[in-house]
Amino acid sequence: MNLFNLTKIALKAMVRNKMRTFLTMLGIIIGVTSVITMLAIGQGSKESIQEQISSMGANMIMVHPGSDERGGVRMDPSSMQSLKLEDVEAIQKYASHVSAVSPMVSTSGQVIAGSRNWPTTIQGVSEDFPEIRKMEVAEGVMFTDYHVKRAAKVCLLGQTVVDELFPDEETAVGETIRFRKIPFKVIGVLAEKGQNTFGQDQDDIILAPYTTIQKRIMAVTHIQSIYASATSEMESEQAENEITRALRISHELAENEENDFTVRSQQELISTFSSTSQMLTILLGAIAGISLLVGGIGIMNIMFVSVTERTREIGLRMAVGGRSRDILSQFLIEAVIVSVGGGLIGVCLGLVLSYGLGNILGWPVSVTEQSIVLSFMVCAVVGIFFGWYPARKASGLDPIDALRYE
Repeated sequence: MNLFNLTKIALKAMVRNKMRTFLTMLGIIIGVTSVITMLAIGQGSKESIQEQISSMGANMIMVHPGSDERGGVRMDPSSMQSLKLEDVEAIQKYASHVSAVSPMVSTSGQVIAGSRNWPTTIQGVSEDFPEIRKMEVAEGVMFTDYHVKRAAKVCLLGQTVVDELFPDEETAVGETIRFRKIPFKVIGVLAEKGQNTFGQDQDDIILAPYTTIQKRIMAVTHIQSIYASATSEMESEQAENEITRALRISHELAENEENDFTVRSQQELISTFSSTSQMLTILLGAIAGISLLVGGIGIMNIMFVSVTERTREIGLRMAVGGRSRDILSQFLIEAVIVSVGGGLIGVCLGLVLSYGLGNILGWPVSVTEQSIVLSFMVCAVVGIFFGWYPARKASGLDPIDALRYE
C-alpha cells in the first residue's frame, strides 16, 4: 500500500476520534509553545544586555588602580593612588590601537542652583570622554583642551540633573550651579541615555574638566581611573595588551612584578553576561522541553489505546493480505501527524505569545529561526520515537488472535 493511501486511512482514524486527537496534540502544542516562548525571552534578554553594554561604548577599556590577583588580600582600589597623568601620556605614546583616552576623577555631593539642590556625582574627565562613552551633547558644546589646561569652572549636565535643578527653564545652558561652594557655568547638556544594565541612571551626572575637579574640589594629583577606546571592537584585545604594556613601562615594573593596576574591556563584560544569559536560556529551554517529553508520552499512551481498540480491525486487514509493514506505517503516520500537527500549531502560538509579551509587557524577546527549526525537529523525533513502539506492537499481532479479540 502506498504512502498516500496509508496517510488517508490514518487521517480517517483520527477524524473518528476528534477530541482524543486534539487532547493528544495539546501536550505537543503546549510543549512547543513553551520552548519557543522561553527561548525567545532568554535570547531577547541576552541581546538586550549586549546592546545596553555596547551603548556604554563597545570599544571602551577601563583601567583601575590595584592588582587583579584573586588570591591574597586586595586593598580597596579607591584608597590607592597608583595612577597618574603620566600613565595617560604613556598610553597615548605606546598604544597605537587606542583612538581616545581620558583620565577620570569623581566625587559625590550636593549641587545647588538657586533654591534647588540635588545629590549627584561630578566626574572630571577630558574632552575625549564623550567619544569613549558614546555620549552626545544635546545642547551647547563640550569643553575643550583649552578649558582643561586652565582648570576652567565649566560643566555639562545630565538630563536628570537638568530636570531637578531647572524644571521651569527652557534651557540650562548659560546658568550657574554650585558644587561644594565652587561655581560652575553650564556650557552644555548631555543627550538622555536612561538606565544602564545595572539599573543606574546614566543621566544623573555632571561632567567637568578633570583638572578642575583635581585642583578646586578634591585637591589631589592622582587620578582614580583611565577610560580608553580601542580603534575597533576587533582590536579591543590588542589595545588592552598595549595599555597593559604601556602602564608597566610607566610604573617601571620588573618582569617578575605583578601589575598594580587592572585593565578591563567591555568585551570581557559582554562575554561574561552573554555566558550567564546563554546558561539561563538553555535552562529555560530545558524546563520547557520537559512538557514536550510529557506530550510524547501522551502520544504513546493514546497510540496504545488506539491499537487496543482496533485490534479486530488490524486482524481483519492482515487476514485479507495486509502486510505487517503497512500496519506499522499506518500507526506510525498517525503518531507523526499528531506530533507535527501539534508542532505547527505550537510554533504559531509561540510566535504570537512571544511578540505579545514583547508588545504588551515590554519584555525583550527575540525569536530565532534556530528555535523554530529545533522545536519542529524535536516534534518529528518525538512522534517517531513514541509512536514506533505502539505501531510495532500493532504490526506484530497474530491475525487469528486479533480476530478473536473482544
